[in-house]
Amino acid sequence: MTVTIIGVGLIGGSMALKLKNQQFASKIYGVDFNEQNLHKALELKIIDEAVNLEFAIKNSDLIILAIPVDSSQKLLPKILDFCTENQTVMDVGSTKFEITKGIKNHINKSRFVASHPMWGTENSGPGAATSDAFGGRAAVICEAENSATDSLELVKKVYENLEMNLLYMSSEDHDIHTAYISHISHITSYALANTVLEKEKEEDTIFQLASSGFSSTVRLAKSHPEMWVPIFKQNKENVLDVLNEHISQLRKFKSALEKDNFEYLEELISNANKIRGILK
Repeated sequence: MTVTIIGVGLIGGSMALKLKNQQFASKIYGVDFNEQNLHKALELKIIDEAVNLEFAIKNSDLIILAIPVDSSQKLLPKILDFCTENQTVMDVGSTKFEITKGIKNHINKSRFVASHPMWGTENSGPGAATSDAFGGRAAVICEAENSATDSLELVKKVYENLEMNLLYMSSEDHDIHTAYISHISHITSYALANTVLEKEKEEDTIFQLASSGFSSTVRLAKSHPEMWVPIFKQNKENVLDVLNEHISQLRKFKSALEKDNFEYLEELISNANKIRGILK
């Protein structure tokens, strides 16, 4: 199985390492518009060879799009233009609706499988890639009914080799759910980091006083805007819906403190504690 990874960063690089370790891929080509990423991926033996996009399309059984979602949306139709009935294309982006909508009338749309492995960190680049990233985590396949049977089976095997648990849903449902469990978490982390940086001009003090709780809360604020701005843009309406609810909840905490209503504050915290039964 010859695999091309377009975008040899954290996600693409981690997939490449695991698929090589599992001997699922006999050869892995790397395509990346960042030459430093390509050199690093070769140095770390994440990929076997760095190639251009045209070569990759002609010589791969499976093409994995692991680039920002706005880039995937633009590039996917061009890849499908040259795709044969023996090739499969999959993406791993954090939004699905806009990407699937963009190819709904494409003659080769059945060669594409929309998917999202639910894993990531605040780090980026091939140096952050790890082969044991995905085990036991969820992977979502969207609009499975629109993919050719052989392409769908191949992508399922990819995730089996990554040792992930498969879920199936529509692209609309996927984007709603990820707005709640992922996208709002990043916005909250960015906002908290900006709040602290605005109020605390002495950066050394932040580092000296920062506890593990603060560090874990703002960890996601280290995530790169090149990846997250396109996600927020593509999932704007769902993110705004969740953000409005989040702001409403913050106002409740603010009001309880302003009015010295500590009984209500305790009620808000106790209600939040119910998350323990969900996230164990």
